Amino acid sequence: MVTEIKRNDYLKQLITRMDNGLIKIVTGIRRCGKSYLLRTLFKKYLLEQGIAEDHIIEMAFDLYDNKEFRDPKVFYPWVKERLIDKEKYYFLLDEVQLLDEFVSVLNGLADKKNCDVFVTGSNAKFLSRDIATEFGGRGDEVHMYPLSFSEFMSVYNGHYYDGWNEYITYGGIPIVVLAETDEQKIALLENLFKETYIRDIVIRNKIRNVEEMERLLDVLSSAIGSLTNPNKLQKTFKSVNQSKITATTITKYIDYLEDSFLIEEAKRYDIKGKSYIGTPVKYYFTDLGLRNARLNFRQMEVTHSMENVIYNELRKRDFKVDVGNLMIAEQGKNGKQIKKRLEVDFICIKGSKKYYIQSAYTLETEEKMRQEIRPFTKINDSFKKIVITSNTPKPFYNEDGILIMNVFDFLLRTDSLEI
Repeated sequence: MVTEIKRNDYLKQLITRMDNGLIKIVTGIRRCGKSYLLRTLFKKYLLEQGIAEDHIIEMAFDLYDNKEFRDPKVFYPWVKERLIDKEKYYFLLDEVQLLDEFVSVLNGLADKKNCDVFVTGSNAKFLSRDIATEFGGRGDEVHMYPLSFSEFMSVYNGHYYDGWNEYITYGGIPIVVLAETDEQKIALLENLFKETYIRDIVIRNKIRNVEEMERLLDVLSSAIGSLTNPNKLQKTFKSVNQSKITATTITKYIDYLEDSFLIEEAKRYDIKGKSYIGTPVKYYFTDLGLRNARLNFRQMEVTHSMENVIYNELRKRDFKVDVGNLMIAEQGKNGKQIKKRLEVDFICIKGSKKYYIQSAYTLETEEKMRQEIRPFTKINDSFKKIVITSNTPKPFYNEDGILIMNVFDFLLRTDSLEI
């Protein structure tokens, strides 16, 4: 019997958007569960609500059997034949970026008062970067990630300490999580990278020097959570590989990786100046298992892994996440003022909510604690400041009003930031 992974947060987002007159667009990395969410979980919900099956119109554009329907002159007449009354019809369209002229086709469907349109897509260039403009204000995005740690634990048979080790090793791609052995998980991750993600990027963007792009991917995989930029990466390529790759080409490759949702960029934000600094920036992997597979499961530093997991969890919770930069002036030993740059791992904002977060794997000494909270003591506002660690038994506030909490409390409690 196949284990069903419930994606309740995403299902709820689709349900609350029903009949809002907009085109609901589920985006996310391939194999993260978009199709299952739309055509299994959401369809099951519709049927349970009494929607007739012939009023649920499905199409998976990535299947070979449906290749002819990628032509709107074939697809649109096929749709019109199925609209036989004025009752509500629900369209569940999978990998819609493969449909030619999909924007005008979807807008045409959404314009009909008895049509509610839900689609999935795996390509940010077509579906995520500027949905509002693309669909003339009619796009409503639900961005989906691989399994969060709490979703992972819902199907993991064991203690969360053991689950954590497996999660930061093999990640949260559902098909990988459900595989029974380590060997199967490794083979799936390696195959996904080679046959799905790399192949998609190469074909879609007509890349000629595939080896060059893959080397860049290896460098980014080795440097999660580190500040970098195309010029710095170019120097690395030149010194290590004697490569003549340009910063412009590196920028293009990074765009391709972001467009496929493999990586995300976290910009630096000047906390005192209240403005973005520009480069360098940080990159985090949407799925740690894919990142680890890229490096043959070497360089699995738990500190960087935890930071990446925290970033992904914040993004899953719909926070906009930046890296905080804080310049301070201190008196040196010679009496002169010296400038120092302090960093806050994450500034996360959602509406009126704002949090400053540090990721610290261990706080084994008072000195380490002072080091982690030092940037917080230099920030002159009242927004909540949090240190997430792995060795704090239970959440507590220190004498400066800073919340110290365990990574498991953060990941497994939906209200963790409100403790």
